[in-house]
Amino acid sequence: MKKKITRSEDAVSEMVDFSIILSIMLLATGIVVVAGVPMLENTQNTQHTENIRQGFEVLALNMNKVVQGNAPSQSVEMKMNGGSLAVAGDNYIAVDLTVWNSSANASEIQSAVGSRIKMIKNSYQGNTVSYENTGVWAKYGNGQAVIVSEPRFTYANNVLVIPFAKINGRDHLSGSGLVRVTADGGRRNVDSYENVSQVNISVTSDYFEAWGRYLNESMQMSIVAVDSTNKTINASKEYIPNIDVYVTSSPITVTIN
Repeated sequence: MKKKITRSEDAVSEMVDFSIILSIMLLATGIVVVAGVPMLENTQNTQHTENIRQGFEVLALNMNKVVQGNAPSQSVEMKMNGGSLAVAGDNYIAVDLTVWNSSANASEIQSAVGSRIKMIKNSYQGNTVSYENTGVWAKYGNGQAVIVSEPRFTYANNVLVIPFAKINGRDHLSGSGLVRVTADGGRRNVDSYENVSQVNISVTSDYFEAWGRYLNESMQMSIVAVDSTNKTINASKEYIPNIDVYVTSSPITVTIN
């Protein structure tokens, strides 16, 4: 009888041990499912967002060859894992110059640029990355816009060059897979201005905060006005001695397929 009781207790003990181990295994599996899967999805989304950023840096290098007249056409392949890619936007850039008129013996304000600008925009998981006027800009969630790749404004030896990339097109694609972005250049125009004492730049854009930081930090221009409601930044700089300014206007037709 004692042996039977002992065997019965051993059996119960083994069953309890098995139940505990099974419970631990189920709990561990549940933790992996509950915590691990969202973490994996977040990692994948973060990686894809980074891939989009890197892709747009490559895109900008190729698009700018067309804008600068170094190539008649360029084409770039990009991978999409959801989201959308489009030629979009109704933004605006204006450049006003204070130029010395020797005939009138006085300074006068001349409008060098004043036009709508479009962008190549990728939207994914509430984030956007865009190629706009030779630069790449990004906005992640509700955060402020950031610069991914600076636009091709240059200032050296008292010469300022301001590029204006006028994108034409209205293509829009969404989903997954490889897409091709092609840019065909048009007739490039260069306007020159001598004896410029002041440059004023106004940008209306979804990325106006980043534009403001660029103009202030990289071009050493003073921010004179910020209109957050209308997404507009105004910057200005006086030049002593006077400088020469070249404004390049490059129409490019963009298709996405």
